[in-house]
Order: sequence, then structure tokens, then C-alpha cells
Amino acid sequence: MMARHMTIQSTVTDCAGLKVDTALAQFVESEVLAPLGKDAASFWQGFADLLGKFAPRNRELLAKRDALQAQIDAWHVERAGKPIDSGEYQAFLRQIGYLVPEPDAFTIGTQNVDAEIATMAGPQLVVPVLNARFLLNAANARWGSLYDAFYGTDALDAEPARAGGYDMVRGAAVIARVREFLDATIPGWEAALTGGDCPHSFATRDGGVLFSTNGLHIELVVDRNHPIGKDDPLGIADVILESALTTICDLEDSIAAVDAEDKLAAYRNWLGVIRGDLADTFEKGGKIMTRTLAADRTWTAASGATFTLPGRALLFVRNVGHLMTNPAILLADGGEVPEGIMDAVITSAISAQDVAGLGKYRNSKTGSIYIVKPKMHGPEECAFTNDLFDAVEDLLGLPRHTVKVGVMDEERRTSANLAACIHAVRDRIVFINTGFLDRTGDEIHTSMRAGPMIRKGAMKASGWIDAYEKRNVAIGLKHGLSGRAQIGKGMWAAPDRMAAMVAEKTVHPKAGANTAWVPSPTAATLHAMHYHQIDVFAVQKELANQPIPPLDALLTVPLALGTNFSEEEVREELDNNAQGLLGYVVRWIDQGVGCSKVPDFNDIGLMEDRATLRISSQHMANWLLHGVCTREQVMDSLQRMAAKVDAQNAGDPLYEPMAGNWDSSMAFQAALDLVFKGVEQPSGYTEPLLHAWRRRKKAAAH
Repeated sequence: MMARHMTIQSTVTDCAGLKVDTALAQFVESEVLAPLGKDAASFWQGFADLLGKFAPRNRELLAKRDALQAQIDAWHVERAGKPIDSGEYQAFLRQIGYLVPEPDAFTIGTQNVDAEIATMAGPQLVVPVLNARFLLNAANARWGSLYDAFYGTDALDAEPARAGGYDMVRGAAVIARVREFLDATIPGWEAALTGGDCPHSFATRDGGVLFSTNGLHIELVVDRNHPIGKDDPLGIADVILESALTTICDLEDSIAAVDAEDKLAAYRNWLGVIRGDLADTFEKGGKIMTRTLAADRTWTAASGATFTLPGRALLFVRNVGHLMTNPAILLADGGEVPEGIMDAVITSAISAQDVAGLGKYRNSKTGSIYIVKPKMHGPEECAFTNDLFDAVEDLLGLPRHTVKVGVMDEERRTSANLAACIHAVRDRIVFINTGFLDRTGDEIHTSMRAGPMIRKGAMKASGWIDAYEKRNVAIGLKHGLSGRAQIGKGMWAAPDRMAAMVAEKTVHPKAGANTAWVPSPTAATLHAMHYHQIDVFAVQKELANQPIPPLDALLTVPLALGTNFSEEEVREELDNNAQGLLGYVVRWIDQGVGCSKVPDFNDIGLMEDRATLRISSQHMANWLLHGVCTREQVMDSLQRMAAKVDAQNAGDPLYEPMAGNWDSSMAFQAALDLVFKGVEQPSGYTEPLLHAWRRRKKAAAH
């Protein structure tokens, strides 16, 4: 666990025995509680009482993780080098309480869920809450131009646009490609523009036409004065797709928030999008621009009545997990506040303004607050979250189950006990989502002592991954998530490879997932085509009675026992892991960037966050532990890849080179710790080391 110590702060305020960073306390009292009419003294006393009850339970749950891991480690050490007998292994896991009995038959009872989550299917964005511009872009990604999405990406198989303004040749290719999509998705769409009938059209606006397919909308913008529309036979200036139905505003893996200053910035941005007044001014193309939240969109129905559609994605907020503490608040015993508890209270208090209708726009029309809870290990931790959310509702005077929860199925003990996890939050659950990278990181760490793992690139083809993905959908459908909650799939990590995404990401809706993660608003628009063409809820009905893949497959450890990796294979694997690790860590430690497009070993930009770091560091630690490689080989790879990462970042004026600065570069030292101390990290998480080094970096800067 993270050491509990206070970093340097300017001032702290005593709030019912809690030592709260003064700026944070003032923000909570004046900007969060005051608009709600809440008494600050009562709030802080209630918060202190809540912490007195839940902080000890939090510590007990973390201690149980450690105890289970120690027993699993010992079991594997005793059987070192031997194949794992599935029956014996499962019996052991049940004996120690890692596997729990399946719950009796049940159906989730979640009520008051917005349509974007319950009855619609479409892309989901995840955005770092600390970046206001990105946050606004993601919130506004409910609607996106399909013309722009094809014109500016490789999704269009045509010559790249020529420099120097609009390329009419590429533009014509874009229009032809979009016409293909319309022909396939809305047969007879042209009739709606020429006075005929089209069963999919039902509203107009400024001469344009609105269509509906699979519950989503497509707008044909008609403007004969527009540079595009004036040359189009039907006057079509653009084709707008309803795209990102939901967006997760992330306080977890995609940001670097290690103290009160960082947390306050995160909470302030969350309040800005909930209140509706967040704005960001920036320079783009030599012009100063200001971005704000998009307004709702008004239409005229065939009957002549007007109606509105949301202009923004429905927003979730992702809190941190149970592991970390934060110095923003000190408990009565001097320890740091459990960060997940702090997030639950403060993000819910902010969201209560939406429930009260105090914002410029409504996020949830059903009066719900949507919190994604990551990195929970098994049903006990889900039950803890359920009880915590009960207590938060009581503290804030909210009706029971106002606070909904999205459960990230990204830890092995959760995957293996998924039905029991859902049961623990059955009246507030609104999504389950698979996450390959974190799940793989936990797979490696849980079985760290069992032997060397297969190569990282081979993981996606391993049997446990297939079982994991299929079980997630099947168990979710069995317990009634269809029509009430999202069943989600993971991120497409390559934002510049949109052609591949369009070709490959159909697998998610075809697998019964009514949402899947995308890395950008443009990607959301392109992925939305899949949901416009595939009826996910019909797919879910077809899958509802299929058997759940057996637990044996899920618990098959991806070991490389008996494999003799060549020297070239070892070097290649170490280089790949080291380059990705360093490319991410150097921005996290030196610049406080928690998620960005990082060039990989082959200079392809990939979206990296702590989940990608977890698998790379754990894989290197595993091979080192089992003698597949030596410490000298790892150091050689890290130093060579540091030089490569330095070169990849040569154009960044804020970048601090690592090569040659082995002892003074805190980023490089953090990378060493992540590998050489990887075996001892709790569940293989990277946060304790990252936070410690980032705090040192911030302290040195001051």
C-alpha cells in the first residue's frame, strides 16, 4: 500500500477533525454545497463520520487482497515448473475464498436509467478530466460529421488530401463513400429530399432531414449556399451522425492526480461540465478559439410539433479504485484519505447539482448520477462500493440508488466471480465493461510465481481472453442487463488507424456489446456507423440463451512453460515493453500527463494510460523473476529505449531527456522501479510508484 504521509501544502483547514487542503475546502463549501443549500459544518461532520466507518473497511479489503495473493504465490511456488491441474487449482481457489459460490437466480433491479445507457447502443468516449479542451470535445461528441471523419483520416481508401485548402478530388471520394453508407443504412433516403417517402425520415430542420436507424439519428444537412452543398445535386452540405452516446470523464487511469492541487483541478472541471459553464480558450490554426458545451438540437416533426434531441453525450465520472490514498485530506489519525472514498463523496456532491436541476443543461433526465468504479477485486469490494454509495446518498440527502455504478470487469477475481459482483450492486448497476490491458496485468501478477508468461503479443489469442470476453456478455445478459444497462467492450488504442478500426470494430456490436470505447470524437463518428447498421439489441436476444463459457477456460494461466525463447525473441520483447513503458512514464512523471498518444516501437501512435503501463512492467518483472532474461539485459533494453524515446520526443520543448541522465532523471528512475520492484507491487498496480515519483518531481520544481 501507499505510504500515508502528507506532502507540502500551503494551508489546511480543520473540518470536523479532518485536515482539508484549504483551497479544496473552500471549493467544496462555496461552489458545491452552497448552490445546493447544504450546511458546510453538517457536511464535513457527516463526511468525517463516513470516513470513520469506511476507511477501516477499505484497509481490510486491501489486506485481504494481499493475503489471497500470498496464498496463491505459495501454492504456485510449491508446484514450480509443473502444469496446473484445473480441478486442483479451482478447489484451492475456493478453499481460500478467492472463488465464491454463484448467487441464486436474479435479475438486476436498476431503475431510472437514461435511454443512452439502457435502450440505445453507440460508442463511448473516455476523456481525461484534467484537459478542459478534450473534455469539452468529448462531451460534444454526441454528433459528428461523417464527411469530416472520412476526409481527415485513413478510413477513406483514397489519396491523401493535397495541401493548400480543400481538395475537391478527395472531397468527391468522401461524398461517394458516405453515399455508400447511406444506401446501405437508409434504403430510399434520397426520396426524403425530393418529396417522396422514406420510412426512416421523420423530422426536418433548416431544409435538412433527420433519419432514425436502430434508435440513432442521422442528419442530412441541406445548404445550397455552402461550399459543399452548392455543388451537390441534392444540396447536401454534410452528413451528421449521432455518435458518442456516453462519455466517461476520467479521474483515474488517464490522468496524473497525486495531491490536492491536481484533485481540485479535476473536481473543478467535473463541476464545469455538470453546471454547463466550462469553457476553454486556445489557439488553433493561428486563431484564438473558445470552446463551450453544445446546445440541444431542435427539430420539427412531420406533425409540425417541435422537439429537441440532446446536444451532448451523457456523462459518467470515473472515480479511482480502492487502493490509493491522497494528501488532499488527512484523517484524524494523520493518515491520508482513501482517494476512492473522497471521489465518491465529492463527485456525487457535484453531480447533485444536476439532480437538483441547477445546471445550464441536464445531464441525466432521470435524476441519476453515474459513477464508473474501476479495479474492484471480487464481490466483497463491490458490496463495499454499494454500501459506500448508500452512505453518500444519505450524506447528501439523495434518494436511494440515485448514484449508479459502472463495474469495470478488469481484475481476475471480478471476472471469475462476475455474477456475484453484479449481484452485490444489483439495484444500481448500469454497466459492465471488459478491459484487456488491466485484466492482463492482473492475470500476470496473480500468477506471477507460476512461471514465465507467453509473449505479450500472444495474449490476445490466448484461451482465457476469449472466455473472458464471452463470459462478460453472457453473464450480463443472464442477469438482465439488456434494456437496463450497458455491456461494454474496450478501447481501440490506435487513433491514427481508423481504416483498421472501421474494418475490425464491428466485432463489438456483433458480440452483443451495446457500447465500446473509442479514442476520439472522430473515432466515435466512424464507429457509430456500426451501430447504425447493426441492431445490438437483436443480437443480444439471439445470444441470451447461449451457454456461459466454463470457468476452466477463464482460469487457464497463459504460461510459457517449456518454451525456450531465443535471444532475439527476448531482446525484441524487452525492447517493445521498455519502449512503451518509458514513452508513457516520462510524460507522467515530468509533465503530469496521464494519457496521450505515445509513439510505439514502430513509431505508430497509440493511446497509452496506466493500464498499458501495468502490463508492460508486469511482463518484464515476470520474465526477470523466472530467468527468461537477466537484470543486465533489462537495463540494456531500458537504456537503449530511453534514447529512442528521447528521439521520438525531440520536438517537445518541455521534454527532459533520459539518456545519459540515468541518475538524475526521475522518470527513468521511476521506470526502473516499475520493473525491478514490479513483483512486490500490490496487484501489479503502477500507481504507488508513479505517485511517489511524481510528488518528488513536483516538490523539486517548487
